Amino acid sequence: MTPFTPPTADQLLAIRVNAGIEELATTERFVHAEGDLVEAIVEGVGQFAAGEFAPLNRKGDLEGARLENGRVRLPEGFEAAYQAYVEQGWNAIASPIAHGGQGLPFTLACNVLENLGAANMAFTLLPMLSVGAIEALEHHGSPAQQAMYLPKLVSGEWSGTMNLTEPAAGSDVGALRSTAEPIESGEHAGKYRITGQKIYITWGEHDLASNIVHLVLARLPGAPEGSRGISLFVVPKYHVNADGSLGPHNDLRCVSIEHKLGINASPTCVMSYGDNGECIGELVGAENKGLAAMFTMMNNARINVGNQGVQIGERATQAALAYARDRVQSARAGSPNKTPVAIIEHPDVRRMILRMKALTEGARALLYYCAGQVDRGNLGDVAAGMRGEIIVPMLKAWGTDIGVEVAGLGIQIHGGMGFVEETGAAQHWRDSRIAPIYEGTNGIQAADLVTRKLGLDGGAALIALFETIAREAAGEAALAGLARDCIAIACWMKDEASLDDRLAGSVPFCTMAAVCVAGWQLMKQGEAVAAGAAPALAETKPVTVRFFLDRIVPEAAGLKAGAVAGADLLYALPAAVLVG
Repeated sequence: MTPFTPPTADQLLAIRVNAGIEELATTERFVHAEGDLVEAIVEGVGQFAAGEFAPLNRKGDLEGARLENGRVRLPEGFEAAYQAYVEQGWNAIASPIAHGGQGLPFTLACNVLENLGAANMAFTLLPMLSVGAIEALEHHGSPAQQAMYLPKLVSGEWSGTMNLTEPAAGSDVGALRSTAEPIESGEHAGKYRITGQKIYITWGEHDLASNIVHLVLARLPGAPEGSRGISLFVVPKYHVNADGSLGPHNDLRCVSIEHKLGINASPTCVMSYGDNGECIGELVGAENKGLAAMFTMMNNARINVGNQGVQIGERATQAALAYARDRVQSARAGSPNKTPVAIIEHPDVRRMILRMKALTEGARALLYYCAGQVDRGNLGDVAAGMRGEIIVPMLKAWGTDIGVEVAGLGIQIHGGMGFVEETGAAQHWRDSRIAPIYEGTNGIQAADLVTRKLGLDGGAALIALFETIAREAAGEAALAGLARDCIAIACWMKDEASLDDRLAGSVPFCTMAAVCVAGWQLMKQGEAVAAGAAPALAETKPVTVRFFLDRIVPEAAGLKAGAVAGADLLYALPAAVLVG
């Protein structure tokens, strides 16, 4: 497998231009996020990821996680790498200072995960879930819960999980059956007995952290049906004593781990709670408001899953470039010299390489623009926070779609050697394929965009985004045209289309919207490089930006017909006829 080289220069450009880190550093909260520190973090975590996480990527894929007597075992080297991660403080970058974090912008936490995930996507799911648990408890936990759990989660000494899915409740979380019974007396009075089974719990069991803090959705007695009757509970693997020390094992266990297409080093667990009636948890937030509390964690996770598209795209592109440079086959078409050349000299391979680079860099620009808007929202900028919310489904859906596409192109460039396992190109695609599915399928993200996000501020927030792009991209006809198309579709969906029509066109519209915003942000990168920013990218960046604007943007514009076609044709055949 090709070694991982951190794309530090491109990351710093995106952090400065798209996230606007220098502006963030002028605020009191983020005053320490100045240039030297930002560079040190980006360079430092890149080196750490390349040195500690990347060497375990192939080993983790081949050996995988395994369940032995109820305990999940990871390949040799994972425990030492995770402890090094904790000791160097990478888990605490953006966490609250009050609980041991560094209080830096979310943008920099995204960069930590980008580097770690490009080095080893399966391993990075462990800290990624912990970041979400921290966010949920920070916003919804009681002071006592925050004091008990956050310092250890922030340091990484403990890890966190998110427990939503059940065998009978996948995307329809409101159908879950896990229960929580109030405890009226005894040593656990005021707490709850949790009973139920959860599936697809990422890093639900392992020994790398000394405790695992499970955030579990369950129903209280008499709770309303559906999503309105769900509460959130914190359920630790080991009970925590009043002094913070660990007590006995809670009544929960990992029943099995899934055998998956990819991310083999990430244990995806079936968790059973309360087999003996003694699984103890605490209510987080208000009764029956658990889904709203969990959504804090889910929203964070959706950004980080979109980040995974960037991660796998970067790793697959690096591998494809290395192979195309070294693989010699056939003379250049039309050349009088019949000497075989490296395949990177052939036009279609060049097309694929440039497409991989342009898509990955576009997704990275979108990621950091989104992160910068989230940071501004956290500072109290309501409009920026709303824009961040609007971009999340675009980032999660399109970002992960391009991760799969770029990984697939990587296999194509490797040819037959990509289809066999020894080069590692197939692993990139296998690992990438889960990202469009978990944390809300990409269809759910697109539906969210054309319903809840389109409805923000009566549609004005979404439309204003594309009006800005159309104005600023006036010199780029294709990009400005795509922005105007997005405005027209949004207005049609808002004012004329039925709900079925909106949902039928949601996926092509989501892609159009994401490409439009990504192209806009890449355009800004190109302008910055032309003005002297990032000299190391002065030769490459103009070409990848041009490729995106000239080739990717017009493709996205071609999706307009599908976005406004409506739902009638989808239901022209009865379901019985479709299934034969």
